Amino acid sequence: MSNDPLLQPYDLKHLRLKNRLMITSHEPAYPEDGMPKDRYRAYHVERARAGVALTMTAGSASVARDSPPVFNNILAWKDEVVGWMKKLADECHDHDCAVMIQLTHLGRRTRWDKADWLPVVSSSFEREASHKAFPKKAEEWDIARIVEDYADAAERMKAAGLDGIELQAYGHLLDQFWSPATNDLDGRYGGDLENRMRLSMEVLSAVRARVGADFLVGIRYVADEDMAGGITREEGLEISRRLKNSGLVDFLNVIRGHIDTDAALTDVIPVQGMRSNPHLDFAGEIRAATQFPTFHAAKIQDVATARHAIASGKLDMVGMTRAHMADPHIMAKILRGEEERIRPCVGANYCLDRIYQGGMALCLHNPATGRELEQPHSVPAAGARRRVVVIGAGPAGLEAARVAAERGHEVIVHEAANDPGGQVRLTAQTPRRAEMIQLIQWRFEECTRLGVTFRFNSVADPETVQAERPEVVIVATGGLPHTEVLSDGNGQVVSTWDILSGDVTPGETVLIYDDAGDYAGLQAAEKIAATGARVEIVTRDRSIASEVMAMSLTPAMRELQQRDVTFTVTWKLDAVSREGNALRAVLGSDYGGFTRERRVDQVVVNHGTRPLDELYFELRDGSSNHGEVDYEALIAGRPQTVIRNPQGAYQLFRIGDAVAARNTHAAIYDALRLCKVL
Repeated sequence: MSNDPLLQPYDLKHLRLKNRLMITSHEPAYPEDGMPKDRYRAYHVERARAGVALTMTAGSASVARDSPPVFNNILAWKDEVVGWMKKLADECHDHDCAVMIQLTHLGRRTRWDKADWLPVVSSSFEREASHKAFPKKAEEWDIARIVEDYADAAERMKAAGLDGIELQAYGHLLDQFWSPATNDLDGRYGGDLENRMRLSMEVLSAVRARVGADFLVGIRYVADEDMAGGITREEGLEISRRLKNSGLVDFLNVIRGHIDTDAALTDVIPVQGMRSNPHLDFAGEIRAATQFPTFHAAKIQDVATARHAIASGKLDMVGMTRAHMADPHIMAKILRGEEERIRPCVGANYCLDRIYQGGMALCLHNPATGRELEQPHSVPAAGARRRVVVIGAGPAGLEAARVAAERGHEVIVHEAANDPGGQVRLTAQTPRRAEMIQLIQWRFEECTRLGVTFRFNSVADPETVQAERPEVVIVATGGLPHTEVLSDGNGQVVSTWDILSGDVTPGETVLIYDDAGDYAGLQAAEKIAATGARVEIVTRDRSIASEVMAMSLTPAMRELQQRDVTFTVTWKLDAVSREGNALRAVLGSDYGGFTRERRVDQVVVNHGTRPLDELYFELRDGSSNHGEVDYEALIAGRPQTVIRNPQGAYQLFRIGDAVAARNTHAAIYDALRLCKVL
């Protein structure tokens, strides 16, 4: 028996959970036609197989037609969901992993122009800032129908063989009724706390009547909205006691905050550059006050913090949800004594940001997540050992080296700098993005463990590469910033890289032309503004930083809005000229022949990168494939077999920004799917 607190079993009523790690309810937006089909199932089964005790599916599975998901959620109001959920539950149960699902009615947190175009319903006319739908006030017949919808959905989940359900009450209909800020109903469902909780109690009673006493029912709920006019901490404690004393719930899953704006949502689910586990102590206070099974998750990224949460008695089960997106094998590595090999969640929030923009959740750090049907989390060994030379030790090059080495190949990496990292090392210069360097550290440590040879301070040329006698050459040299975007005055501007690297001193009155919309523009603005300079960020887009998604934008905006920074949208930079000690910047418009002028002392351009590809083209003629990639084979997971030059000494490929400016996930994904079949 281990003394590790995380490895202790936990008895939740009749259900024995084999350890204290869980994946909390979340919606990775993998359903097809509202159903958790093969992709969805494979995602959860991968984590079950690795040893997690409980996986919660479907953040916000919809119980009713007038609760249309604003992203791709499970539709729990459809009878066909039973069969799909049964397949998922059965496969997870084969690995002794319990399965639950979160059920909800979104209330006002949706839109009327989705699905069946039914009116949004809530406990007031107040719209939510994020989704902007003005709701109708719920009538008695709405309430009766919704109570029945919850009970029907719960019954479906019991029929599917799940171990339990969790109702959501943070930002959704149930707690919209709870909160004085969003409930101005008269009569039985408005006014004092008992009335505001009436809907929840009716739902719980109806659910219990359908599923019985032995089916687990919990609630993930807000116990402090942390906003003016909302549920206070004191009222949240009273809500917690009433839920426990009702005898209708078996566990509490604690949330603190509100989610009606991007910034508020990000405080509930913190991202990179924000404090880790900010609500853990609060959850512990709820457990202490109620003496009731308590779960919680919010940026608990590392095993040490999870262990502390259990050992200190703050929680009974600890959620590491985004951490399991980065590494589904956390528990397996703990059991093998390999905690140091856990791939860390770096808080980039590519996963959640994507779903809120209509995509499926993907991990910046782990391209196999969400692609379990196509990409391996554990790379299989190759049939024959080959000599692989990688040029560049940025994220793409390191991933290529790691995967090739996992295959059993001999791998040699040439890197021009004296440290690995590439653009990520530059990105991590900004304190709030310092966690990004873990992308590099983890891969470098894995490569070292696997015996990869690194040649730093090596500016590889064709002779250097050919002297290694490679069978495969992978060019991952990245790109360099491109600033020549003006009709006149390109020589008067500097790049965001110049600012971030410290090669150029920030000016005092600075115009940043952000035509890429990515992090570099924001980070340069932050560094310049911190000196006390006046900064204007100009973009031709309709919104600022268009490639930086909602939650990840929050820490940047908090830095910039407290400085002398302004944002100007729908204008582009046309020309720059010098006038004495100043620069004259001419702005133009895509909407007509309009111009504006600015007088500044520095112009910074963010226009992405252009591939650093000279070496690739110098090596191409000596390769057997002339650098050609068979896309059909790449996508299908088959080896590359293109022959264009039978006398070629090696296969040649390029990946990441050496091909075109994209993002870190694309660079790592390039490397994984190419090298997993080398």
